[in-house]
Amino acid sequence: MSRERPASRRRSLALACALAMAPGVAMTAAVDASSFVQPRDREGRFVNLDGSGPHGFGAILKWKIVDRLAGRNRSAPDRAPVPTVAPDLAKIASPPAAGEGARVTWIGHATFLVQLDGKTLIVDPVMGDVWPWFHRNVPPGVPFEKLPRIDAALVSHSHYDHLDMPTLKRLGAPVYAGLGLRKLFAKEGLSCTELGWWQSARVGDVELTFVPAQHWSRRGFGDTNRTLWGGFVVKGTSAVVFHAGDSAYFAGFAEIGRRWRIDAALLPIGAYDPRWFMGSMHMSPEEALRAFRDLGARTFVAMHWGTFKLTDEPLDEPPRRLEAERRRAGPPAERVRVLAVGETAEIAADLAARSPAAPPLESASP
Repeated sequence: MSRERPASRRRSLALACALAMAPGVAMTAAVDASSFVQPRDREGRFVNLDGSGPHGFGAILKWKIVDRLAGRNRSAPDRAPVPTVAPDLAKIASPPAAGEGARVTWIGHATFLVQLDGKTLIVDPVMGDVWPWFHRNVPPGVPFEKLPRIDAALVSHSHYDHLDMPTLKRLGAPVYAGLGLRKLFAKEGLSCTELGWWQSARVGDVELTFVPAQHWSRRGFGDTNRTLWGGFVVKGTSAVVFHAGDSAYFAGFAEIGRRWRIDAALLPIGAYDPRWFMGSMHMSPEEALRAFRDLGARTFVAMHWGTFKLTDEPLDEPPRRLEAERRRAGPPAERVRVLAVGETAEIAADLAARSPAAPPLESASP
């Protein structure tokens, strides 16, 4: 339709359609656009499921200048001790075969190796500094030259601490990312499959589904929310891994958990202070545990802390708060993992992962 709907009606329709779309439907960038309504504002920019977008420039000035000069912001060093281990290079050299579960290795920040069904994926690969703004507190858990062969790179959104073009160009692997990013990668000679929320693609026997997150995107002047953000559900024959990307707490976690039996949820726990500013885009450790409960996942794996000093809290505070909340509200300690940088976690095979928690709708017509 060419005529614009009122904003409230349009947002309600977009939310209903987004939540109604079933995962596991093999859709590509060529799918008929009429089969899916991706939430957007009147200018065509992407918005969250609730219709929200990022803070304006005035809020940034308040946080970074006004509140700092007034002494209202917390101050913490740019460095802190973070646990690291030597990577098990022999273990990660070959991914688990079909039916053997999955393996996740924390490289730092939001960067993970996810290995399953004979494939090695890397999510949000950032192997250097986020120049010129942020320098690494710890080096990558697996040096670039020691990485196994990468079958695909998954990029959750365009922010520089998640989309690092030098790393992606050096990898040279096919990229899977949100709508609007293909042009950026094409300029660098990289292949990119764009996905909208609830759309899927396959890497061998592994199914990748791009799912909603409560966040936003910007890479330069004038491109705010012109590209889509989200998380990834990575489904193999015997394990399901969820990587949340960047996200505030939102109702979408419960919907994702309804649709998949998630074995490991990789959830951000850092970059949350001050809450008045960060609460709309990043979870606190306490909210991350709430998201974990909503997802119904078997194992929580913490991320997005300790590598880059993005916000006001101390770099090493997030896991302490996470553990305090776990002790207060559960779940058992063995289900909440805070990996050392470079550490690998084995995700045991779960035959229940072969089927989604809720039956998918019929495939959309191309």
